[in-house]
Amino acid sequence: MADTPEKKVKRKVLLVLAAIGAYYTMPVTSGYGNSGVPDILCCYNGWFIGIEVKANGNKPTRLQLSHMAEIKDKGGIALLIDETNVGTLKEVILEKAI
Repeated sequence: MADTPEKKVKRKVLLVLAAIGAYYTMPVTSGYGNSGVPDILCCYNGWFIGIEVKANGNKPTRLQLSHMAEIKDKGGIALLIDETNVGTLKEVILEKAI
């Protein structure tokens, strides 16, 4: 079974997070979870970071945008990453989480 475009982007994101030594997890939404939570939650240098991953021009849902706004409102970092900006993820995190 071939990887989806989004799964390929997620794999690149996880490689970046591992390379910089960030803690990360990928929450699984189920009947007990919280829908709309970013695909990847991580902590780097004391900063909480939510990363929503998209591909092929797909956009986040209203619920996903709401979660990202709440993360920012609470002082965290919320990022939307796709195949066009995954190459700059490391620089973005290092710049914001200092």
